[in-house]
Amino acid sequence: MLVRIKSPGGLENFRVTTLGEVDAPGQGEITVRIHASSLNYHDYLVVTRPNGLADGRIPLSDASCTVEVVGPGVTEFKPGDQVVSCYFPEWQEGSDLPPSSYGSQKTPGDGVDGFARTRGNFPANWFTHSPPGWTHEEAATITTAGLTAWRALVVDGGLKAGDWVLALGTGGVSMFALQIAKAMGARVIATSSSDAKLEKLSALGADHVLNYRSQPEWGMAVRALTGGRGVDHVLEVGGPRTIENSLLAARVGGHVAFIGFLGGPGTEVPMRHVLLRQIRLQGLLVGSRRHQTDFIAALEATRIRPVIDRTFALAELAEAFQLQAAGGHFGKIAISI
Repeated sequence: MLVRIKSPGGLENFRVTTLGEVDAPGQGEITVRIHASSLNYHDYLVVTRPNGLADGRIPLSDASCTVEVVGPGVTEFKPGDQVVSCYFPEWQEGSDLPPSSYGSQKTPGDGVDGFARTRGNFPANWFTHSPPGWTHEEAATITTAGLTAWRALVVDGGLKAGDWVLALGTGGVSMFALQIAKAMGARVIATSSSDAKLEKLSALGADHVLNYRSQPEWGMAVRALTGGRGVDHVLEVGGPRTIENSLLAARVGGHVAFIGFLGGPGTEVPMRHVLLRQIRLQGLLVGSRRHQTDFIAALEATRIRPVIDRTFALAELAEAFQLQAAGGHFGKIAISI
């Protein structure tokens, strides 16, 4: 089975078809049986943006797989290994994203075909090993959401015990950020517009929770919770509607990782706060293959497991995206393939 998107895109334009025979893998390739994926806001934008996707593109950027066949020259993997895909396949290591990957040109499910299918041949270095003992649905949350939170807090943020972290909402990145921060001895303030979700965040270890709907000036409320100092790290996923509060919540010299714009597109950033408070505002998209292997080692050490709200079959992909768009989920939405 595989799913393709017919131009001009949209959830009504998914086409479920039968997957034909998969050829033997070529030099440096592996054949994988894809077992699971998970939904990210990026995936939703890809499948719903009008005329922004190649006709017939196979969506989904995340994948947890079993290696079935290894091609000539492959030594890192063997048949039976459990593997996880990489978001930027050509960004193997180092601090610089390859120019060919700019704008997700080589990202599976966007610039090239993704993982909404049962099998495929791919370069072996598009994958890393999975954490031992994880289900495929759990492992499929690592590629985008988990690695984004890891890079924001640890790789670029230099997270240390005792730091304050602000996580906005209850999506995959924010949930991983809460878990990573607590596992490393940091303190977390989490936000949501749902009191029921705030209770769940507290149960997961959030030190303080704020309802941003009933407290629209939540940036200053966050600063008050830290004794007027502000937080060391903000994972900014809302965009123009939340960036000012996020900047107000950060301490002088704090790190604000600008990850997404769930609140809608826009370009206005109150730079006066960035300048006067000397905040390090950084645009951030996922990470490299080396970052992913380091993250997986940390997952094994800390025993973090992802929060999965619901799991859908691949044939139910449109319904899964509808749940995502409605914002009713807590954590990740998984796709079983």
